[in-house]
Amino acid sequence: MTIKIIKADKLTEYDHLNLFSISYLDQDQNKRSWYIASRHQSPKCITQQFQIPDGVIIVPYHVGIQKLVVIKEFRVVLGDYKYGFPAGLVDKGETIEETSKRELKEETGLELTRFLKIGPPVFSSTGMTDESVAIVYVECTGDFSSKGNSSSEDIQTLFVSKTEASELCQNADLKFDVKTWLVLTSFAKTGMIG
Repeated sequence: MTIKIIKADKLTEYDHLNLFSISYLDQDQNKRSWYIASRHQSPKCITQQFQIPDGVIIVPYHVGIQKLVVIKEFRVVLGDYKYGFPAGLVDKGETIEETSKRELKEETGLELTRFLKIGPPVFSSTGMTDESVAIVYVECTGDFSSKGNSSSEDIQTLFVSKTEASELCQNADLKFDVKTWLVLTSFAKTGMIG
């Protein structure tokens, strides 16, 4: 026997995130429930639409400065700052490339000049959400600006060398997005992205 999804009941009504109760049969055919958050009107366990990511995480390398671009951003969920990369949701009708250019510009003021690699949709917390992101490796130029930040965004841009990436990752007092920590530790070892 295998586990089978029966249905999803929507518990909230919000624009960008909703809570669902998922009913399913376990391997012994016992009916069970699981609660998840989804950015969709119907979760992916029902629609099976996994091909298009909900958002992008942009890993920018500044070609003029020759450093990786990292952001330090206040996140309400943590009540504190976390280190990450520029990121955002893919708007309806937008491509991954268009979202990446828009979000990099809005969050950092930097100009995306070249795409190096676009990853497939990946999931980071499947115990809580069906949200997926594409990790997009890019080159960029320009000067930092926070003019594109909304009033709910508190973002600082950092330019990080291989040595600085290592120092950040060794600081146990800092908070990191998991994808950022993985990229930074790899960059600290190899000096390369993607």
